[in-house]
Amino acid sequence: MPDRILVWGAGAIGGSVGAWLKRAGHDVTFVDVMAEHVAAIRADGLRIIGPVEQFAVTAPAFTPDELSGTWQHIFLAVKAQHTEAATRALTPYLAQDGCVLSLQNGLNELIIQRVIGRDRTIGAFINFGADWMAPGEIMFGNRGAVVLGELDGAMTLRLEALHAVMREFEPEAITTPHIWSYLWGKLGYGAMLFAQALGQQGIADCLARPELLPLWRRLGEEAIVVARAEGIEPRGFNGYDVAAFAPGASEDAARQSVAAMVAFNSTSAKTHSGVWRDLAIRKRRTEVDVQIAPIAGIGERHGIDCRATRRLVTMIHEVEEGRRPMTDDNLLELARVN
Repeated sequence: MPDRILVWGAGAIGGSVGAWLKRAGHDVTFVDVMAEHVAAIRADGLRIIGPVEQFAVTAPAFTPDELSGTWQHIFLAVKAQHTEAATRALTPYLAQDGCVLSLQNGLNELIIQRVIGRDRTIGAFINFGADWMAPGEIMFGNRGAVVLGELDGAMTLRLEALHAVMREFEPEAITTPHIWSYLWGKLGYGAMLFAQALGQQGIADCLARPELLPLWRRLGEEAIVVARAEGIEPRGFNGYDVAAFAPGASEDAARQSVAAMVAFNSTSAKTHSGVWRDLAIRKRRTEVDVQIAPIAGIGERHGIDCRATRRLVTMIHEVEEGRRPMTDDNLLELARVN
């Protein structure tokens, strides 16, 4: 079982996982580029708030330039666009026989393995809800799927050991020989969350808009078609039924899946996506170029025209650059793409 864990990126995801594991007795060290966040953790600990649990933990915390030592297990939880830089920065602190577990959204494992090697990279799929609220404070909104897997599909002893650790954070966490299927499944659902970020309604209310059902079907289908062209069959989770958005699926099947996604998200204190918070609250660039744009880019290599996905990426950039206001009508405009 991992004895020491370095969490690289102590935001919503890394902060949540690291806090639970520290409370469970693991030797957890946090690294974050935000000096104010690091200082707050050092001074008062890392606080978890929200409806699931409320607690605080005290743990070592550093900015990257302050760090020394090596770890066999590094949990990477930075924004997708910072994956390559963070992987290069953490490499000196990774033991030669160690591994990086990617606790991120997107296909970041492809970037990580390019830097440190496939045999030192482990993938993960996550769908719990959390938000960074302030230095030293994370709001944990709800539990969700957590899946771990080796990139080559092998069921290894190190995967088993990491699974035992992650179950102390999420008791229902599982391992799989099909981690890429879950990661691609999240891309289709993720495209819907990026679309939600174009407006003001929360996730559940936005998904529930009946006039947007064709948009959800379109975004889901584009991701599924590209994944299948890559030889991967996406898998669903937490109400997202991949089969309901696949080519040839009925409108009623999609409607039922959307209703299940609405029900899941309605129970969360995290009402809006992290993408929405990036745009509306933190006023910073999103992960769209690393998370969603690859759907269209990979699709183009296969001759698949992901027109709705490409337009979604463009619209997100327009909001980032201050050229498009965040209004719910943006989703109607996106739905008209043909």
